[in-house]
Amino acid sequence: MHGEFAAGSPNPDVPLIHERLQRDGVEGVILSYVDTVGISRVKTIPLGRLEHATTWGVGMSPVFDTFLSDDSTIMTEHFGGPDGDLRLVPDAHEIHVLAGQPGWAWAPADRFRQDCTPHPLCQRQYAARVESAADAAGFELRAAIEIEWAVGTEEDGEFVPACHGPAYGMTRMVELSDYTRDVLAALGQEGITVEQLHPEYSDGQFEVSVAPGGLVTAADHSILVRETIRAVSEQHGLRASFSPAVIAGHVGNGGHIHLSVWSHDHNLLAEGEQRHGMTAAGESFLAGILQELPGLVALGAPSPASYLRLVPSHWAGAYACWGHETREAAMRLVTGVTGNQDAAANLEVKCFDLAASPYLVLGAVASIGLAGIDREAELPPEVRGDPAALGTVPRLPQSLAEATTALEQSDALRAALGDDLHEVAVAVRRAEDARFEGQSPEDIAAALRWVF
Repeated sequence: MHGEFAAGSPNPDVPLIHERLQRDGVEGVILSYVDTVGISRVKTIPLGRLEHATTWGVGMSPVFDTFLSDDSTIMTEHFGGPDGDLRLVPDAHEIHVLAGQPGWAWAPADRFRQDCTPHPLCQRQYAARVESAADAAGFELRAAIEIEWAVGTEEDGEFVPACHGPAYGMTRMVELSDYTRDVLAALGQEGITVEQLHPEYSDGQFEVSVAPGGLVTAADHSILVRETIRAVSEQHGLRASFSPAVIAGHVGNGGHIHLSVWSHDHNLLAEGEQRHGMTAAGESFLAGILQELPGLVALGAPSPASYLRLVPSHWAGAYACWGHETREAAMRLVTGVTGNQDAAANLEVKCFDLAASPYLVLGAVASIGLAGIDREAELPPEVRGDPAALGTVPRLPQSLAEATTALEQSDALRAALGDDLHEVAVAVRRAEDARFEGQSPEDIAAALRWVF
């Protein structure tokens, strides 16, 4: 559907999809997209309206592109305000029956203007355009996003973790055995291929990794996985926080992206003669991203809470460098076990979190990496160990204001995003930064704990 919507033309596949959903007991369908600040916004329809929604779309104001995380709104030169309407069109082929919300299904949606042209701020279509451009240039992109979350409750404004065992310990799996089993079962029922689930470092924290797919699929799955975890948590009387900083001063939740680039079924990050088996094009892909990483941070770490997480010596990737299997570098080249490098080699970008829109950040990073290949960008030497101990490696932006300035001043990122997405991304981040000006880390963490 991406980029195409012919209002009044029924999708011939929808009647069969409707029948399948009806057999599965679905009563309603959630139509989902992600706004500029990184929040999933929705409308829902009864199942009987699915054919109408795929044929004509569902009305949705464009004002949500300029919403902030407290649901206040701003205006930019070209966007915001009460005027206009869009059509929210579900992708019928990506509807999933929600195992954690009986009677409901979920569909990612694309947004179109009333004249059926793509809405310029539709991030899902932006990611699809990047994917199509890569394909036209002879490249295939494969991506996945790690999901970290903290599960617990809240008492008197304080987060109370649901488990107390040590980091990465079996104790946590025993304490929350039924819960984690139900998370795995729900994701499996929804067709999500889980590669691993394990306890993480921080209070009540877990991580799940899923199989890679194309840019749009990876972003869709990132949203679906999070909302499934949220629903299963509620079933257990718990809450799931995906915020970059659940508790100020503690290790936060990351949303590391994994990305590989292929050409003619060959992984450009393996099978080559450059460092660690990369091809020359693979090195240029990394180099393009590394050069624009300060501005990309404003897209991948877009919240004031992000900078409570993005600190040195916490494996958050606070330094603008790359390394082979170096977990303190912002960009980690993962090569995999001997004999499987061709399939496994990928780039992990560690400085991002789940306040980011997965469509926007995957599209931007991939676009910048491909531009690096086009201009044969040179990858600098890698960093080993903790960059904080070296004293020579530049820090990434240490505040949302600093990152937004880098985004605003980057001609490459403006070109990658287009003027409209660039304008609104900068404006929303400026407003989010101003909203939290002067607030303590504790106040920021508490205000955003349950937002993302």
